[in-house]
Amino acid sequence: MRYLRGFRDGRSAAGLAAALAAAVDPAREYHLMEFCGGHTHAIFRYGVEDLLPANVRLVHGPGCPVCVLAVPRLDAAIALAQRPGVTLVSYGDMMRVPASRRRSLLKARAQGADVRMAYSAHEALDIAAAQPGRQVVFFAIGFETTAPATAHIVIEAQRRGLENFSVYCNHVLTPAALQAILQPPADRAADATADATAGATAGAPAAVRVDGFVGPAHVSAVIGSRPYEHFARQFRRPVVIAGFEPLDVLQAIRMLVDQLNDGRAEVENEFTRGVTRLGNRKAQDLMDQVFEARPSFAWRGLGELAHGGLRIRPPLAQFDAEQRFAMAVEPAVENAACQCPSIIRGTKRPTDCAIFGTACTPRNPIGSCMVSAEGTCAAYFKYRRGLGAAHTGARAAGAVVDRAVIDRAVIDHAVIDHAPTCDAAAGHAATDASAAHAPAHALATPAAGTGR
Repeated sequence: MRYLRGFRDGRSAAGLAAALAAAVDPAREYHLMEFCGGHTHAIFRYGVEDLLPANVRLVHGPGCPVCVLAVPRLDAAIALAQRPGVTLVSYGDMMRVPASRRRSLLKARAQGADVRMAYSAHEALDIAAAQPGRQVVFFAIGFETTAPATAHIVIEAQRRGLENFSVYCNHVLTPAALQAILQPPADRAADATADATAGATAGAPAAVRVDGFVGPAHVSAVIGSRPYEHFARQFRRPVVIAGFEPLDVLQAIRMLVDQLNDGRAEVENEFTRGVTRLGNRKAQDLMDQVFEARPSFAWRGLGELAHGGLRIRPPLAQFDAEQRFAMAVEPAVENAACQCPSIIRGTKRPTDCAIFGTACTPRNPIGSCMVSAEGTCAAYFKYRRGLGAAHTGARAAGAVVDRAVIDRAVIDHAVIDHAPTCDAAAGHAATDASAAHAPAHALATPAAGTGR
């Protein structure tokens, strides 16, 4: 904590804010996207946005792996978990993500499916070793940050001869998302595929103005800063990789403003204590040993992205759940009231959604952005950004607040008529308690945790 206090010091923050205010050009606007959901939560937790000049506007990006998982992929996981003899092991934040037709992994477990929560990918191996009579599947999600851990357990399963273990791989790749955000709208329309498979709105995603990026920290610790150099050169958009502390974010924003004022588009690394240009070569080698890029992969909000995800290489196909179980990913439709796809790609904010904070809350999430600890809607709700004015914000953005739509959303996600498990009920209570009582922390007051 003594080390972290230096990155949360209120006086330093005030000095950075003053320097930023002096640096901005009052005749222009700066639209900066923080790609990572961890940055979004840090911005609201520490009140960073309140320290920015009025013409520096933050755009919330798609850096939440739980949020960007396409609904059909989650539907397929639920269908797999309901097969006899299958145990599905998942990270906790995926348990309550809404799928189609009022379903979730948590509800599937309440109906009898063997779905288990894990804090570590390695726990799935232990379950497989302890229950050789069951097929144990690890539901792998995440960016390049968590992919090395999944790669490790595949290698370890092979070494230990665990024939009853496999991985349902849903790892996604950051560069593909940056390409989708920066590609001009005309090109996006030409390249767009039918989004029915992705569970998103049909047609090309709406364009969003992004002048520069606050680059992700954890992802960059693995892949390094080099992959972003292509985007800086081709699209003339600066990228500054930032740590998760408030002074990290403020300094990264100042560095982006300086680049834009100078007419530069470079990749700079504010987070030098954790990121290098080449990244973690050992983690990269492990990923390359197990995974290969998919030709395309569906993201919620962004549609089918070329090389947007990873799959297990053919020599290790025995550990690929999609191959082992001949899994089918069927088309699915998003809840019509949910604005998560638009929020993920940065064209809307949670307060533009008619059901934010009303029908959609952490206890009754209708969209994935309200569930995850990195979701934009969860950040707005937890730190009380826009609550009480959700409908006003939606109307101001031109949305029609239809009471029937809200009622339909509630009905579609009504609690099923089965008694919840004890740990599920405890999870609901803990989520609601933290959301109801968590204040927005002042920069001058160091907080105990990181909120990531």
